[in-house]
Amino acid sequence: MIEPERFKSSAYVRVLDEQASALQALVSKGAEQVMREAAERGYPNEACGLLVGRLDDQGWHVDAAYEVRNINEARAADRFVLDPEGYQRVDRMVRRTGQEIIGVFHSHPDCPARPSPTDLDNAWESFLYPIVSVDRGCVHEIRYWSLNATGKRFQPVPVRAS
Repeated sequence: MIEPERFKSSAYVRVLDEQASALQALVSKGAEQVMREAAERGYPNEACGLLVGRLDDQGWHVDAAYEVRNINEARAADRFVLDPEGYQRVDRMVRRTGQEIIGVFHSHPDCPARPSPTDLDNAWESFLYPIVSVDRGCVHEIRYWSLNATGKRFQPVPVRAS
């Protein structure tokens, strides 16, 4: 994959903390499959959705992922906005299970699976942020991120399949 120049700029480099999170993500195969399928189906636009599970002192336990429509029509190729109705639907469903929404995934069409300054501006503390890199319509990689202790940068999160 050819890396766009903007990913080499200081604005993009500044959002990254090289120190990996002490917490890890345990991700079900089903959740990862949903993210992959959503990203490929959404190409060449960004796809997005929610992660459901629990967060404890070990990290994120992702049991499920749910695609939520990207309602950003003006810049869908490089920005996403979760459909509020989709968010509410997942939130209502989760309340019955004892689990919670613990993260947001989105894709980067023809770009690396690294967060952007826009991703940082919209990130919430304690959430897990998988980014799915899609190269010419096929998933290239998924990388997992969270905000660091200062909340001013993303740090990589080690991941294990469950």
